[in-house]
Parts: sequence; structure tokens; C-alpha cells
Amino acid sequence: MEAHVAAKSPAKVELEAGKDYWYCSCGQSSSQPFCDGAHKGTGFAPVKFTAEKDGPAWLCQCKRTAGAPFCDGSHKALE
Repeated sequence: MEAHVAAKSPAKVELEAGKDYWYCSCGQSSSQPFCDGAHKGTGFAPVKFTAEKDGPAWLCQCKRTAGAPFCDGSHKALE
């Protein structure tokens, strides 16, 4: 089962070093790119990650990245 494509571009977010975040892996969250619990009953689960540094980051919203939660440009191959 593939995740829903939430958007065909990454989301620029500001992260805080040492803080835990929950990345949406199902594509159904209304709080993209973060989890809001919409995955319940889908077989998907959020991806927990801890920010390594303060500042901006580009998080994947197409849900096809090989390096979740960070964008690797996979959205460019989507039609």
C-alpha cells in the first residue's frame, strides 16, 4: 500500500535542536508534514525524529522519499 501524496513539493519548516517531531507517513494528516493521528486504521505509523540542529528543513510531502522525513527530490518524478 502506498501513502497518499499530500503535496508534490516539500514543506519548509523550522526545527528546534533536540526536539522530537512526528512526521506523517500516510499522507492523510491535515497538519502536513506532521502527524495528526489520521493514520489510525490505515496500517501506517508516524515517523519519530529528533532535530539535530535549529533552523529550516525541507520535509517530504509526496511520501516517496528514501530519507524520511527529509525531501530527496522524489516528488520531481511524480506526474
